[in-house]
Amino acid sequence: MRKILVWDLPTRAFHWLLALSFAGAFLTAESERYRDMHVTLGYTMLGLVAFRLVWGLIGTRYARFRSFAFGPRSVLTYLKSLFTRAPHHYIGHNPAGSWAIYALLALIVLAGASGYATYEDIGGHGMEEVHEAFSNLLLAAVAAHVAGVAVSSLVHGENLVRAMVTGYKSGLPAQGVRYRHRAIGAALVAAVAVFWIAGP
Repeated sequence: MRKILVWDLPTRAFHWLLALSFAGAFLTAESERYRDMHVTLGYTMLGLVAFRLVWGLIGTRYARFRSFAFGPRSVLTYLKSLFTRAPHHYIGHNPAGSWAIYALLALIVLAGASGYATYEDIGGHGMEEVHEAFSNLLLAAVAAHVAGVAVSSLVHGENLVRAMVTGYKSGLPAQGVRYRHRAIGAALVAAVAVFWIAGP
């Protein structure tokens, strides 16, 4: 066992940019003064999800959706194993974590689409309520994701937050990915920075 690269730079950049955008959007949700910032962050989240959908098809091993396409039985088996002396361990996303990711991506699209409709005054007050409902569900999903990361880190004795910062986890050499894709990750960060500066 040694340190191996699991998360490429585009995946890590996506993760932290999305977390930052969500936090900013949540904090500015009720402020008319920062409404433009809230909208910009919402658009950013939609753009990041669009990137992740593409990267989930062409990215490195553990970034691809096929590497964490688990059914309900796999999720239940994994959750049950957490209460045993030999919990199932995954180098990439575990089954429960994978479902949280899919839920987060779906809720971001729904919250973003309803937010756009609200901003363009489509659907009136009812659409605003829909947007708020999806946003609250998204907040709950984020909380569940954070809790899952904490539990998994504790049970498996590994710091998943640090792994998403450095890209490295413990594993066998053959399990690691070869390319960091620094250029793509840097381009993603630059694109978001330009968008934030220029505004929608």
